[in-house]
Amino acid sequence: MPAQPQPLAGRTVLITGAARRIGATIAEHLHTAGMNVVLHYRESGQQAQTLCDALNRQRAGSAVLCSGALDTAAACETISRSALAAFNGLHALVNNASAFFPTRMGQTTEAEWDALFDINLRAPFFLSQACAPALAKSRGSIINLTDIYAERPLAGHPVYSASKAGLLSLTRSLARELSPTVRVNAVAPGAILWPETGESEAVQQQILDRTPLERLGDPSDIARAVLFLLRDAPFITGQVINVDGGRTVIP
Repeated sequence: MPAQPQPLAGRTVLITGAARRIGATIAEHLHTAGMNVVLHYRESGQQAQTLCDALNRQRAGSAVLCSGALDTAAACETISRSALAAFNGLHALVNNASAFFPTRMGQTTEAEWDALFDINLRAPFFLSQACAPALAKSRGSIINLTDIYAERPLAGHPVYSASKAGLLSLTRSLARELSPTVRVNAVAPGAILWPETGESEAVQQQILDRTPLERLGDPSDIARAVLFLLRDAPFITGQVINVDGGRTVIP
């Protein structure tokens, strides 16, 4: 039986925060689907290089690195130009980079607010804006990584929850602003990986008890949802897919 054609083969995707965790898994899945990948990172240079080398061993010249902060419009413009130059065009943008930490009422600083909103909301907007002309030319897509806490705020994390709620609203707004040439959707993870800051076993068990599938998800669950939206969903825009083991159906 002949191999099935790969509709994403030769197309280019920019993935922010691609060096590790969910971002790296998304990069691996999209690369396997035939895409050329621009791997953005900020601080995880060694991990990014290791991933890039591995992908290029699988298919020579199919992965490049792009480093830099995402905290200003100018920085986003620079990263966009680098991504466009890497493979002479762009077909998809995955806004995966994210910041997560608690912000207690009465203790939260303006710097903490800025840190969360800069990476979780400002960067996706200005990067989308910078990439929009190229994506319109290729009739491409934007995928934002939101969070189930965008709609059901997490206690002790009001600023994080608000920043992700803003990103969810931005997803729907950009789907209108960039139509009909660019599709814009979101994937909202539930419990996939525990935060690097750690959660107690008691908190972990509470989360799993409120998840109908009673287990953690896997980064590949998120990557497959992203792949679906890019490859198999040409009539879907302005939508969010909750990949959460059913947790959002629990009151």
